[in-house]
Amino acid sequence: MSKSLSLLSALVCTFIWGTTFIAQDTGMDDIGPFTFNAVRFFVGFLAIIPLVFLFEVKKFKSEFKLDLKTFIVFSFLIGLSLFLGSALQQVALLYTDVANAAFFTIFYVPMVPIIIFLFKKKSIHWSVWPSVVLCLIGGYLLTNFHDATVRLGDTLVILGALFWSTHIIFTGIIVTKYNLPLTLGALQTFIVAFFSFIIGLIYEEFIFENILKEIDSILYAGILSGGFAFVLQIYAQKNISPAPAAIIFSLEGVFATIAAWFLLDQILGLNNLLGCFFILCGVLLSQLLPLIKKVN
Repeated sequence: MSKSLSLLSALVCTFIWGTTFIAQDTGMDDIGPFTFNAVRFFVGFLAIIPLVFLFEVKKFKSEFKLDLKTFIVFSFLIGLSLFLGSALQQVALLYTDVANAAFFTIFYVPMVPIIIFLFKKKSIHWSVWPSVVLCLIGGYLLTNFHDATVRLGDTLVILGALFWSTHIIFTGIIVTKYNLPLTLGALQTFIVAFFSFIIGLIYEEFIFENILKEIDSILYAGILSGGFAFVLQIYAQKNISPAPAAIIFSLEGVFATIAAWFLLDQILGLNNLLGCFFILCGVLLSQLLPLIKKVN
């Protein structure tokens, strides 16, 4: 896959994530967060698994010839990170508002390069750091966080951002070793669905009638976001390293704002527009500045 196709995959998956924020918030009117995630990600699994049998099963023998254990370990770590990140974010929406959740979620943008630097001792291109700052400023302006009150649920979102970071980092590692994006996507969605179902059985009630009431939100968040968007993320990270990828994914806030304006008739103020501008600048800097040295 070329770099341009990876960038396109990153943008499309980020657009889906941004528009899914509305479905995540409205989808818990009649069911709990773990019930929502269990059904959502199981729907995502069902959407992907036929494609695995169609396109990737025949590659298993060659892909796993050298090292099946590493694939299993990293698939579990990716699935666990996705479960913890999505669970904490979903639960947090019960205790904080969307503005706070959207702002603190993008804390994974600085977390990714910091974790890579501390644990992998890998140098990060200098352009990442100003890009991170621009994205954080943009997120602050975009979500009207200056008018919000910090709540206990915000702590859950920040903790969730840590696991979104590890999800991006582990994905960046595994895509360099295996070319099985659909299989990895199916496995991680199944892991999230399984753990969410177990916890949901303990702390929530699975009432089929209530689940059906949220079916529109579940199908959108499940098929498009839980299923195909996370597969597109894997395709994207084949040619984009984790730190720049995290910066691109911060466009989720921009797309969420546009979706709220278009679907919910929310008014875009000057701060919102400036926030979009700062994030777009951060994304462009992260992609264009590393090219300057190559051109010279």
